[in-house]
Amino acid sequence: MTRKAILSLLAAAFTSTLFAAEGPVPKGVTHLDHVFVIMMENHGYGQIVGNPNAPFINKYAASANTATNYFAIAHPSLTNYLEVVGGSNFGVHSDNNPDWHNLTCVTNLASGIADTDNPASSAICPIAGTGTDAATPAIDYTNETSGTPGENNIDGTLSIPAANNTLGKTIGDQLVNANKSWKSYQESLPLSGADNVNYSDGFYTDSTDFTQIFPTLNPPLSQGDVVKQYAVKHNPFAYFQNVQEGTEPNNSLANTVGFESLYTDLGSGKVPTFSFIAPNQCNDQHGRGNAGAFCNFDPISDGSQAGLNPALIYLGDVTVQRLVTAIKSSRAWHNGNNAIVVLWDENDYSLAPNTNQVLTIVDTNYGLHGVRSGQFYTHFSLLKSLESGLGLPCLNHACDASVKVMSDLFGGERELE
Repeated sequence: MTRKAILSLLAAAFTSTLFAAEGPVPKGVTHLDHVFVIMMENHGYGQIVGNPNAPFINKYAASANTATNYFAIAHPSLTNYLEVVGGSNFGVHSDNNPDWHNLTCVTNLASGIADTDNPASSAICPIAGTGTDAATPAIDYTNETSGTPGENNIDGTLSIPAANNTLGKTIGDQLVNANKSWKSYQESLPLSGADNVNYSDGFYTDSTDFTQIFPTLNPPLSQGDVVKQYAVKHNPFAYFQNVQEGTEPNNSLANTVGFESLYTDLGSGKVPTFSFIAPNQCNDQHGRGNAGAFCNFDPISDGSQAGLNPALIYLGDVTVQRLVTAIKSSRAWHNGNNAIVVLWDENDYSLAPNTNQVLTIVDTNYGLHGVRSGQFYTHFSLLKSLESGLGLPCLNHACDASVKVMSDLFGGERELE
């Protein structure tokens, strides 16, 4: 064979491997010009639906379109964030911080070994390349729990085997490749930006040297005093090597901006094609242990409404109202076909017999409203639906034949429960 022929075959083989986990553009959702995904935290379907401390969310769910049989995949939070934007856990079953800018570490995709909370693992090697993600068992006896009864993934019955052709990319990469745009809007991000920041209250971060700022303060301040409002675990794009290194135009950590930029962009009507919106850990209903009574963690972790901190639920409700109102007041909402998706990352209280069912609301500026869909959907269904509307190839588990497009919620025919 000639050298040219050999190089052509190698190039073809490389291309085939590189795009092994991308498939055809899914069908079923009309063309979308802008999508706004608002990610809330750690509460199951039954804790939010019918909750008197979430009046706007419940009213919104009734007037827009609602998935009544939608499930998060696994635990903890970061795993679900990655699955929403990338269709895979990429070998991550933890909330660990990134191993920032490490270009020599072995990715979890390459090793086939999952990064877990329990047993404890190290910082997450920046995601890149192809390889094997982590299997999702029906019941998890390790992460966030130890032993019986275990924590239910999905519905406590379904499991997902590891995929050995997982591609380390996200919908952000797909958008840039299609000459479209994305931003990750993160509340309480410090002015310095997202690079090397694991948590922040919008002013101080995990790397702040308080002895330099307040040298005579007694007792001195420490990292434990910082309220972890912004958390990198809720900014999934920051875990990818190409985003950390900024190797592509318009696809870097500069795409992560604070809420001040969100309201500026909405005010000007110049918003990206895809907006990923993460309120801080008080306003997303996650809660913190050092932020005061209104933001305290839920006192009881039994999956009931009675065990919740009502003030925390109300903070999230008002936050969703403010965000939805701002989006709908923007000129961008009235130009083209647009959608708002409000969803919860996981049911953090899914110890058996509770499942990982969460509320997901889809609101469009076209088509039917008031739809209540009883179709079985997951985070992979959402990604597949967004890719359908944005004209992008399906990615990783969003390509699975069992994953349905949410056409009924994005303006299709009504579905009966």
